[in-house]
Amino acid sequence: MKGRKAMYTIKNEFLTVTVAALGAELMSIVAADGTEYIWQADPKYWTDRCPNIFPSVGRLTEGKYRLDGNWYELGCHGFAWRSEFEVVKHEPTYLEMRLMYSDATLAVYPRKFVFTIAYTLRGDTLDTLYKVENLDDKDLPFGIGGHPGFNVPLVPGKQFEDYQLRFSEKCQPEIFLLSPQYLLSGEVAPYPIQDDQIIPLRHSLFDIDAIVLRNAAREVTLETEGDSHSVTVTYPDMRYIAFWHAHQTDAPYVCVEPWCSLASIDGVPAIFEERPDLLHLAPGATYENNWSIRCKF
Repeated sequence: MKGRKAMYTIKNEFLTVTVAALGAELMSIVAADGTEYIWQADPKYWTDRCPNIFPSVGRLTEGKYRLDGNWYELGCHGFAWRSEFEVVKHEPTYLEMRLMYSDATLAVYPRKFVFTIAYTLRGDTLDTLYKVENLDDKDLPFGIGGHPGFNVPLVPGKQFEDYQLRFSEKCQPEIFLLSPQYLLSGEVAPYPIQDDQIIPLRHSLFDIDAIVLRNAAREVTLETEGDSHSVTVTYPDMRYIAFWHAHQTDAPYVCVEPWCSLASIDGVPAIFEERPDLLHLAPGATYENNWSIRCKF
């Protein structure tokens, strides 16, 4: 695909990270011991790796939304993940990339913006900064989030079902129930987890698509007993967390997705000015959100 041929690397003594110009997508995290943490896009299951989500999370009702009284079509997870980013700064352990509004973005999202993604390596942790600047003279409503996919298992000799997702503290999350069209149904239910902290992995968890939670702890670790390799995703300022792999498959990966907004409710028109879950940025204002991936080996 266009843009993915342009790759940029940052590295330190712990990790080597590769990022594509297309979507500023994280393509690889390789540890010093050679372990690859990022899903490598086997087309049998899922051809992406770590999309960056902007300006809309998930699917929209009938694939469209209304803004300023006009209707626009917008695909799942917006357009940033299929847009070419330009490099602003590239240093040994730091990469900053930028997507600015264009005629192409204005045709589907009538706002002037700059979306910056900055990756910083600190020891065994990759920090991600999302920054959105409103260059328009109108309010900028948007959704934003991450979508990193991680290999499961991380090492030979382990199986998918050997792994678990462990929240950093006890919590009692609630799940957003989905419609047959993979939109929100409008209903929320308790999501019991083991010891109020653990989700044991099994493929059937994703038979109805993603698990989207609220009121969960803001850090979760993908781990297995008897092996030191693990991944911890920390998202202090994200309101939701989703877990996913290709539904009704035995896909050997899991996505851990920190989000600040949600998909549409099935049957309810997506009117951006009225969506309570969207972020709203005043003219001239800037929004920032940091989240991170820690890879232990």
